[in-house]
Amino acid sequence: MIDIGANLTHDSFNKDRKQVIDAAVNAGVTSMIVTGSNHACSLKAYELTQEYPEELYSTVGFHPHHASEYTGESEDLILELIKRDKVVAIGETGLDYFRDISPREAQVFSFEQHIKLAIETRAPLFLHQRDAHEDFYAIIKEYRDKISNLVVHCFTDNKKALFDYIDLDCHIGITGWICDERRGLHLRELVKNIPNNRLMIETDSPYLIPRDLKLKTRRNEPKNLPHIAQVLAELRETKLDEFIKQTNITAQKFFTI
Repeated sequence: MIDIGANLTHDSFNKDRKQVIDAAVNAGVTSMIVTGSNHACSLKAYELTQEYPEELYSTVGFHPHHASEYTGESEDLILELIKRDKVVAIGETGLDYFRDISPREAQVFSFEQHIKLAIETRAPLFLHQRDAHEDFYAIIKEYRDKISNLVVHCFTDNKKALFDYIDLDCHIGITGWICDERRGLHLRELVKNIPNNRLMIETDSPYLIPRDLKLKTRRNEPKNLPHIAQVLAELRETKLDEFIKQTNITAQKFFTI
């Protein structure tokens, strides 16, 4: 299995990162894409791919929470890292109006800069959207014909948003949010509408631990990806091995890995 979004640079993994990666591999998660979310994080994500070349890939970008940090140096970093073999996408980028940690004007500016760099380099985009569908959709619709590939990662939105993204030929990343009985129930019907060749799976570790596992920790890990796959396969009425094979093919083609 391929975990397309794991925040393995997070401090919570500093003491046992190797054990976490080994546990994931032992569970069948043979590849993990480490998310870059700001300057330091993107560099660290790439460095981890050099330490674990068999298991890890990375992205380079600035999460909307860090959009106000975006500068000319940020552009230089993205253009430098995206040339390297183990860096497979630009992002995480997008809009987050739920927390508004960066001003919305800064988020839009950073998002559009990431898109322009993705167009220039023909790199896929790894995108984040929360409570910002209207503006997010308008932006990606404007540029869609020039973007090679994009995935709306950690999709948690409603039916309209999902169908808007599918209509734009976007890929969709689903996390353990679908296992949350408090806020993920609507997704259990929606995921049946995602085409096989547009669906990918992820943990977003250490966040979004599948609540139905009832673990004694709040830290999510890539080793929990098989559980998310099992839930999705059942909801889509697909055999687990077939579901895993299809999501692997989709992720390998999307990220060219």
